Amino acid sequence: MTRFIHDQFAKDYLEELLTPYGTIQSPRRVAGEVRQIDLWFDPNPETPESPAPLGLLARTLDHPAIFEPYRNPVTASEIRDCVLKLLVICAELEREARRQQTPLPDSRQPRLWILTPTASDNLLEGVGATLERETWGDGIYHLAPRWQTAIIVIHQLPRHLDTLWLRVLGRGRVQQQAIDELEQLSPDNPFRRNALMLLNRLKADLESNNTPNPEDRELIMRLSPLFDQQLEAAQLSGRQQGLEQGREQGLEQGLEQGREQGLEQGREQGLEQGREQGRERERREAIASLLEARFGPLDDELSQLLDILIQRPSSEIMPLLLQLEREELTEQFKSP
Repeated sequence: MTRFIHDQFAKDYLEELLTPYGTIQSPRRVAGEVRQIDLWFDPNPETPESPAPLGLLARTLDHPAIFEPYRNPVTASEIRDCVLKLLVICAELEREARRQQTPLPDSRQPRLWILTPTASDNLLEGVGATLERETWGDGIYHLAPRWQTAIIVIHQLPRHLDTLWLRVLGRGRVQQQAIDELEQLSPDNPFRRNALMLLNRLKADLESNNTPNPEDRELIMRLSPLFDQQLEAAQLSGRQQGLEQGREQGLEQGLEQGREQGLEQGREQGLEQGREQGRERERREAIASLLEARFGPLDDELSQLLDILIQRPSSEIMPLLLQLEREELTEQFKSP
């Protein structure tokens, strides 16, 4: 059960990181015997943004790519199955090129990236995977060039910023170190907020499992502070804007009252009103930030949902904001 929870997190996480730079299909059906690719990435050459902030992961995005993440160490049988899916996709692309009587350029040849927490030397030698340390560094094992396949052994990746986004998909100490580093990134980092949001969803999914294993229980404990920190960050943003706006509006109203009741009394009432308005705006901004992080810009439906959520206790709505999909959340809190 928990393996599937982690597998879904890995797919969602990669999809979130890669979507700005191309087209994602997760899963993608493969012809023949029923098989599915975990995640298919097709780069968009017209994307104005550079994937450079993704470090080592960015170097995998110059070709169409198949990503197959594994929670447990990958086996030889699983590697063969991944390669078979790659070969089927390559054959489909070549047939399409022949039908259109056009060559299939190298830039359209897909690459296979198998992500595994660990891998034994015996396994890597058995599939002919070797390091290309000068060009890729430690932890990236390539099969012979014609196979267009690499195995990323996450626990062997060096611990620096370039490998961070891949190490988040590791296990145990490696994953927890990556989470520590993720928290320390600047709040302005374009991927930090969404990665933390997905980790919070992972925590909620793991907590819903009645029999988490010791490793998952440890991960739950490590992830527990993340939601509070993320909510606090959203609240700080809302507080700064809300208190400032509330103070200005409250002072203006207080000064008006002060003309009739006395300037000092009006000022105090205005400040108190401003603080109250600021707290309301703070809460609204925090919940709106979480909705946008999960579902994108607020449309009419989400705005109506926001109006309902701000009237409910945080203890009631926050776990559901992380766990439910949009349709489920709307159904849960729809107007009577």
